[in-house]
Amino acid sequence: MSLVALTDVVKTFGETRAVDEVSFSIDRGEVVGFLGPNGAGKTTTMRLLTQYLEPDAGTINIDGLSISEHPAEIRKRIGYLPETNPLYRDMLAGEYITFMGRLRGMGAEEIRSRTDSVVSSTGIEDVYYRPISQLSKGYRQRVGLAQAILSEPEILILDEPTEGLDPNQRVEIRSLITHLGSERTVLLSTHVMQEVQHTCSRVVIISEGKIVADGAVDSLVEGHGGARVIVELDGLEQEVQNALESVPSVSSVKSSPSTTNRSRFVVQGASGTDPRPDIASLAAAQGWPLWELHLEQASLEDLFRELTASSAEDGQPDDSSEETEDTESKPVGAER
Repeated sequence: MSLVALTDVVKTFGETRAVDEVSFSIDRGEVVGFLGPNGAGKTTTMRLLTQYLEPDAGTINIDGLSISEHPAEIRKRIGYLPETNPLYRDMLAGEYITFMGRLRGMGAEEIRSRTDSVVSSTGIEDVYYRPISQLSKGYRQRVGLAQAILSEPEILILDEPTEGLDPNQRVEIRSLITHLGSERTVLLSTHVMQEVQHTCSRVVIISEGKIVADGAVDSLVEGHGGARVIVELDGLEQEVQNALESVPSVSSVKSSPSTTNRSRFVVQGASGTDPRPDIASLAAAQGWPLWELHLEQASLEDLFRELTASSAEDGQPDDSSEETEDTESKPVGAER
């Protein structure tokens, strides 16, 4: 049985269908990247999982329990860091962590027994007694992660945890997420593809409210579409391009800048094919000296762009704008 399971989940805001029959599951111990352009439905889906919003249709189960039937029990099993990290900035970091534990119904002894471990694992020992208002963005994110894991949740939901951080801070938080993922199930939403490739074993991509890809990162990247090949040869550019486009294993040909007088192209193979043998045969038959023919490494970013191109063209609004509460001034759990 999957730890997290969404089945045909729908959420609308007025005439906008932010989440459109979304279904996916997460097993125990998985670290899953949740990707999508702005307005795709990522934040709305996470708010449905954490019960900030209720679905209009469909079911969400956590370890076999329906969130609609067992809300209090399920909240205890989820740690959540929203995109806008809601902190009381006049509190000391340690005071805030204690406060959040009390909001979750934890006793004083339970909070004390877990605080040392949480502070150590998130690396906030040096700022524990400092006001949150004086902390850097990186340390504020760490404090947010600390409160999210204080209750030892089985599931950790992180919405853009490295947004606004500098490169060094991103690396630090990425390493922290990797460490946390070794101990619990993680759903990570981000726009930074490198974070997914470095921290996640699996990726789920959402576009215009629908799931458009779901699988292991490497398998999705390698298995989607055909191979992309860089070709450089002697020959008239237009003549060569026309010939390449006529090759059955080629789906598209684009001219590429060259530092020589040779013709250079980026060639996309048809789905599931590698056009290099056919290109080599074509060059030999035409008597075009072949200077370069190599397979370009596919990337998660290429896959993401291809699957979400229509959403980007439509200019969908950010789905987080549907939430009108001032989350900046109110911590997670404060309204529960």
